[in-house]
Amino acid sequence: MKIIVLGSGAGGGCPQWNCNCAVCASARNGSRMIRPRTQSSIAVSPDGNHWVLLNASPDIGQQLRVQPILHPKQGLRDTPIKAVILMDAQVDHATGLLSLREGPPIELYVTPCVFEDLTTGLPILTVLEHYCGVHWHLLPVAGEQRIAEFAIEGFETLRFRAVAIPGKAPPFSPHRHDSKVGDNIALEVTDLRSGKRLFYSPGLAEVGPNELEWMRGADCLLVDGTFWSEDEMVKAGLGQKYAADMGHLPQQSTPERRGMMDALDETGAARKVLIHINNSNPILDDYGPERTELANRGIEVAYDGMEIAL
Repeated sequence: MKIIVLGSGAGGGCPQWNCNCAVCASARNGSRMIRPRTQSSIAVSPDGNHWVLLNASPDIGQQLRVQPILHPKQGLRDTPIKAVILMDAQVDHATGLLSLREGPPIELYVTPCVFEDLTTGLPILTVLEHYCGVHWHLLPVAGEQRIAEFAIEGFETLRFRAVAIPGKAPPFSPHRHDSKVGDNIALEVTDLRSGKRLFYSPGLAEVGPNELEWMRGADCLLVDGTFWSEDEMVKAGLGQKYAADMGHLPQQSTPERRGMMDALDETGAARKVLIHINNSNPILDDYGPERTELANRGIEVAYDGMEIAL
């Protein structure tokens, strides 16, 4: 199984277009080793020829342009991207679908909650019906059903499992303040030939016993790296919301809850990689003390163009 990190940043990427925080300013002036990052999305393939997108960020057009392996190969119009799976309906994970409108009908895999949000509060899917069209594949993660195994045509050597996780519905969702099962999923992808397993969850509000069980023993974890600390946005003067308010688990632990670093220590995963990193997060500095702490604990930080083979 091949994995390409198309984008590793949270909403807005880094540097964010209108942000002059310490990290964004340093990324622009080069005073610290901070690589530019587009908004998060990855691509997965069993063979390097056919690919599934996991989330479609607003930057997807540029992300595809800089990846030769994802360029058209046959005929005047072609794409090796055969399907898209959305983890949620957040703007930074779903609006890239509009940039795929020139292609064939999109084979789209979403939960009922995400389908509802993207046909009402943010009707991207309705708009796409006037362009390429969309072939719907609903993942039955809703109500009491928290896990759904599914297959994608042409990807018979990969097994996909969607699992409900704690998180927030998007701000435009009619149930923003009343989260439902299926608002947020993580995805397990297993290569049936090698038995290798990827666990992908760019938005994760908590790591409880259920989440830990899914993460434990994975060959590669690509998980929420949005914030370093619970009060990061407040301390940086960038807003009044805490990590928990936005449905993210910071790397640092607090007396109230265990952070991502401590949770990852318990997983036993061969590779532990943080993705969906906010522009305010000091781990974006390749040589900062926070990055050193992560490295000492065997935790990597994703970057645009990162390739992983399982």
